[in-house]
Amino acid sequence: MNATKTATKIDTAERQAWMGLLARAPAPRLAGLMRAVARPGFTWLRRPEVGGVMVRGRTGGTGAPFNLGEMTVTRCALRLDTGEVGHAHVQGRDKTHAEAAALVDAMMTGPDASAVRAAVLDPLAGAEQAARLARAARAEATKVAFFTMVRGED
Repeated sequence: MNATKTATKIDTAERQAWMGLLARAPAPRLAGLMRAVARPGFTWLRRPEVGGVMVRGRTGGTGAPFNLGEMTVTRCALRLDTGEVGHAHVQGRDKTHAEAAALVDAMMTGPDASAVRAAVLDPLAGAEQAARLARAARAEATKVAFFTMVRGED
């Protein structure tokens, strides 16, 4: 392992997007997609550990912040044998979900990023978009169209 290896330059917003996608992904779906990708060797920087975080909200969505409650999360960090580092924070207590997310995060900063995107991230994004559209269609089906009848003038 070359500790002085420089990482591929990654756009912060792009990385936030794929890390959010990995965190929201159903763990079984992510595990299934990971089977299509060669699993690289790695060492733990921080083994998966379960903890809690305070979830904050805002009054009316934009007003004064308040503490909504606590949420259980699992976090971990790892370094691939090739030097790339990956991190993950996922909701709940699923350590394998956190490990898979951290592996994908690390692989997305390496030379195989396009293959990982095609095999893992694109299918997850497509499934998430399809679920969002289906939810919107169900909501649209319950929409009530109100109208006012205008009486004729005499």
